[in-house]
Amino acid sequence: MSTVTSKFRAIATNETLSGAILLFAALAAIVWANSPWQQAYHDLSDFTFGPEALHLNLSVASWAADGLLALFFFVVGVELKHELTVGSLSKPKEAAVPVFAAIGGMIVPAVLFAVLVVALGDPGALHGWAIPTATDIAFAVGVLALFGKGLPKALRLFLLTLAVVDDLLAIIVIAVFYTSDLSFLLLGASLAVVAVFAFVVRSRHAHWWILIPLALVAWGLMHASGVHATIAGVLLGLTVPSRVLFGEKHPRTKRFEHAVSPISSGIALPIFAFFAAGVTVSGSGSLGEVLSQPVFIAVFFGLVVGKVVGVLAATSLVVKFTPLRLPDAIGVRDLLPVGFLCGIGFTVALLVAELSYPDTEHTAAAKLAILIGSVAAAILGAVMLRWDARKARHQDMNQDGMTDVNVELM
Repeated sequence: MSTVTSKFRAIATNETLSGAILLFAALAAIVWANSPWQQAYHDLSDFTFGPEALHLNLSVASWAADGLLALFFFVVGVELKHELTVGSLSKPKEAAVPVFAAIGGMIVPAVLFAVLVVALGDPGALHGWAIPTATDIAFAVGVLALFGKGLPKALRLFLLTLAVVDDLLAIIVIAVFYTSDLSFLLLGASLAVVAVFAFVVRSRHAHWWILIPLALVAWGLMHASGVHATIAGVLLGLTVPSRVLFGEKHPRTKRFEHAVSPISSGIALPIFAFFAAGVTVSGSGSLGEVLSQPVFIAVFFGLVVGKVVGVLAATSLVVKFTPLRLPDAIGVRDLLPVGFLCGIGFTVALLVAELSYPDTEHTAAAKLAILIGSVAAAILGAVMLRWDARKARHQDMNQDGMTDVNVELM
């Protein structure tokens, strides 16, 4: 491996650095989209290319959202497969509390969004109810790594489990609620190719020059079927075996994640963020008008308030009324900063915003709310992490009647 490739991999796989690159790409897009050269940005985003016969004559922005983002969802699918079979989600008793926390962290923001847009006089915007429900794993874990020093390592696993479940639920939401003009014939063809991919990826002959063409065909058919093409990425990722085969040293889930994750986090996500975050405020009214839109207010409070309330409420209810307990060394107070970190809804939230509204007015307000809300949630999460780390910890933080053993700190 060359020095340049090694350095790129080190940067792309570093949670803090990759999050910074993603944020820089989004900020660059906002600056360009609101500069005197904003038309050049939109011309670049709207430039179309690709074979029309295959329903792939797409704009650059669509290629980023439908194509490059499929790589991100493939990595999510691979991670989900590993966690569900041999990882943190493979033991129901240990995974139960973060699973309920993730569900609460999706329901409350969605309900809050719906209540606010109706109360503020824009019931037509209800289709965007799922925008504030998503959590960006890369940003959330990056902030935890930076500001969570002195807190139990188990808190990172809790956040990862919660975020993985959040991603799974977001994928289901996109597939069920944001799919139109469905072609069952093309969908069936795509699923058939996924099945072939699943057979090959479990065989001795799982070569990249076989798997990549199969993945591209499955992706293209999924896109043409009307289902969002990123779902193909998830399905393909879920087929990768998570246990060692044929005497290999590592499971293929880990090998594939190691191979694709740097491309996803270092190239695909920043490019998607660059074309998704470029909101031109001047074209949607004054900044004050955008900030006062019901969609902006609903998305912002959904992320900053709804997420933390949902995570804390669901966890508190589960711990109080069921035999389930938080992981060793984690207390309910530790979930306050985790709840704020879950309000960092960047990548998937931007995608859902694009799928929710056909008009630029609602889309611009939603995207701006995602950006401002995510930054606010990150700052509040960082502050609460330092507050939590400075407070004295008890011997039985999860209140299960036993002295904590897993007290290793980050």
